[in-house]
Amino acid sequence: MATVDPPSHRSDAEQPVGELVQRASQQLSQLVREEMRLAQAEMAQKAKRFGVGSGLFGGAGLVGALALQALAATVIAALALTLPVWVSALIVTGALAVIAVVLALAAKRQIGKAAPPVPEQTIGSVKADAAEIREKAHR
Repeated sequence: MATVDPPSHRSDAEQPVGELVQRASQQLSQLVREEMRLAQAEMAQKAKRFGVGSGLFGGAGLVGALALQALAATVIAALALTLPVWVSALIVTGALAVIAVVLALAAKRQIGKAAPPVPEQTIGSVKADAAEIREKAHR
């Protein structure tokens, strides 16, 4: 009885092209799946670090806000050495209100410069490219 070697024991030169293509396709599929799993694991790790970093930024913002409140109280206390406490508090409140208005106006100006939220330059460039392609297609 003659024995036939299974396809896996034959050298690449002895295997039919169809088997080689099928094996290459399977290996490529496996490689893509493994790369996707690696990418998912990497993104999960990055997302976890992003979450921790965001939480730390939130904590820093909270402590910064408390520090500003303590600074306001310190300024009120310092002014209260020469003025009545209520006048000191009114001065600090007015100064903080002016700062808030200036910041709000600056924010409004920046948002106005950003509107409308569409990539105008890119749209213009794409329209110019499309017009050029149409022009060359009609030649």
